[in-house]
Amino acid sequence: MTAGDRPGRLTVGIVGAGRVGAVLGAAMARVGHHVVGASGVSEASQTRIEALLPGVPRLEVEELVAAADLVFLTVPDDALAGLAAGLASVGAWRQGQIVVHTSGKNGLDALEAAAAQGVIPMAIHPAMTFTGTSLDLDRMVGATFAVTAPGPFLPIAQAMVVEMGGDPIVLDDASRPLYHAALVHGANHVVTLVTQASALLAAAGIEEPGRVLSPLVHASVEGALADAPGAVTTLTGPVVRGDAGTVAAHVAALATRHEALVAYRAMARATADLALAGGRIGPPEYAAVIAALGEA
Repeated sequence: MTAGDRPGRLTVGIVGAGRVGAVLGAAMARVGHHVVGASGVSEASQTRIEALLPGVPRLEVEELVAAADLVFLTVPDDALAGLAAGLASVGAWRQGQIVVHTSGKNGLDALEAAAAQGVIPMAIHPAMTFTGTSLDLDRMVGATFAVTAPGPFLPIAQAMVVEMGGDPIVLDDASRPLYHAALVHGANHVVTLVTQASALLAAAGIEEPGRVLSPLVHASVEGALADAPGAVTTLTGPVVRGDAGTVAAHVAALATRHEALVAYRAMARATADLALAGGRIGPPEYAAVIAALGEA
């Protein structure tokens, strides 16, 4: 029996062949589902369709929805509800069709207009970054996917993730914004911090900032992940030592670098709060550090 002959195979449509959509389409095709079409207007989207979904036609959205049993809506978060509603207004959805969005923030309410026409709504968010290349197919193996679906259909959503190689975790609809905020804060903002730190090192005359930061950043992140969710024992640096004089010197050095100073103050304040709550510093040291930060 070939993959295409396996029972339970679906026709799949990808609305929005960005980095995520094209890869998920390729993952579904790899396990025998039939991708009938993908939509994408940018040159990058068209290139991804050709590379990851060879032979799959580029279709208009309504035509694609009409041809698919399972539709992935992999569009920007803020466009999702409007797209689902727009397709509902022209009667594009049909009873029993499965519609999946991959937004981390949005829940099933973003698909409310489609659900009103009898579709089965699902929210499946992969907790990983995508390059939009075939490399992502292997990186998906073992990756966590946050799954939200109506109770009777939750096993279908979980099975879909397992088929693609992922590890599904069930997430309540109301918890999705907090979940997504945590991922953004823990991943995207690390990039921002490293970028700012690299720029500061370059300004200090360091020719290879990445080489200097690499062992520190890797050790810090690995230690924090090993001790999560507490991670108080892995905190290091002047704030945890209660070294207010060093903190004050840092603030002075950053005085002309507004964005870095704002970020430093915010993160140092949060670090001080963690250190105080975890017993790493006492109230007097905490008060001295906060005063050194120069915040009201």
